[in-house]
Amino acid sequence: MDVETADEQGGPAPPPGAPCGLGSAGAPALGGRREPKKYAVTDDYQLSKQVLGLGVNGKVLECFHRRTRQKCALKLLYDSPKARQEVDHHWQASGGPHIVRILDVYENMHHSKRCLLIVMECMEGGELFSRIQERGDQAFTEREAAEIMRDIGTAIQFLHSQNIAHRDVKPENLLYTSKEKDAILKLTDFGFAKETTQNALQTPCYTPYYVAPEVLGPEKYDKSCDMWSLGVIMYILLCGFPPFYSNTGQAISPGMKRRIRLGQYGFPNPEWSEVSDDAKQLIRLLLKTDPTERLTITQFMNHPWINQSIVVPQTPLHTARVLQEDKDHWDEVKEEMTSALATMRVDYDQVKIKDLKTSNNRLLNKRRKKQGVGSSASQGCNNQ
Repeated sequence: MDVETADEQGGPAPPPGAPCGLGSAGAPALGGRREPKKYAVTDDYQLSKQVLGLGVNGKVLECFHRRTRQKCALKLLYDSPKARQEVDHHWQASGGPHIVRILDVYENMHHSKRCLLIVMECMEGGELFSRIQERGDQAFTEREAAEIMRDIGTAIQFLHSQNIAHRDVKPENLLYTSKEKDAILKLTDFGFAKETTQNALQTPCYTPYYVAPEVLGPEKYDKSCDMWSLGVIMYILLCGFPPFYSNTGQAISPGMKRRIRLGQYGFPNPEWSEVSDDAKQLIRLLLKTDPTERLTITQFMNHPWINQSIVVPQTPLHTARVLQEDKDHWDEVKEEMTSALATMRVDYDQVKIKDLKTSNNRLLNKRRKKQGVGSSASQGCNNQ
């Protein structure tokens, strides 16, 4: 990866006392708080070609600090107002509980284009669902699900206290610090994040499984869209499959949109037969189609299933088995989303939906063959 300093390519550093940020046309300064380093990132870090992942706005590479040899993750963003907004919001959240920490930010040139390079802590424990899939015969319990939801809620609570809506809360953006048992779960990728202090949000940016109903339409929405996403994640954690998905192989179908807008989902057996009423009640309070009736993050954190997770029953769930059985489906969806993100070259403020194909129809057909007409997947989606 050829990275040069901005100064080497005719990008002079601002004079002392100037606002931070590059000041390129239309690009906001980085929050007025911190300024990216102007010298080459390769002075401090040895870059690898190993791709760790793809975010909304750029790819993430492995790198190592030259002095300490600490393994880190480097995200490359080509300079734009959207990229600077992502850096600004992540910087503002960095250091918050259960949020991936930024270590350094650089302003360099890459392939003759100005770019921002975010160096973050490397989350070596992998994604949330992958960790559950890898448990094998070890039971995943309702109490563990409650503890995970408490950690995710803690991250969202901090963001909402900063008047930031994440807008893309999903399992792929929830990563563990290490493979160890005591690893910490953290939220990352602020590519869709936006401040909510001045205007209500209106741009429909989302990932289909986790999108709130108000985001699908032209109406304005606010940070309560994150609460809907929490409800979807909680649902999947407790059973292994989503409450809403397309049965046509599309990323999002008219039927799926209708079910989301109407809040049509179920708690089918056998996956839900032993799950506590408290858990189901909390999901119902999160998956309210009217955002004004949906729990706020403070109410969520004060719910007994969250703030008294120590007394949540240790009921073994079907989640690990279902996720493992459907591993090919989840991997396929992730690969297709990754491929789409890698090839899209658009202004994400204009994105109405990622045009992604998924294997939802294959997932549904597999369940029907295994369980018959009354399959859990079809019940969970209210039969179309």
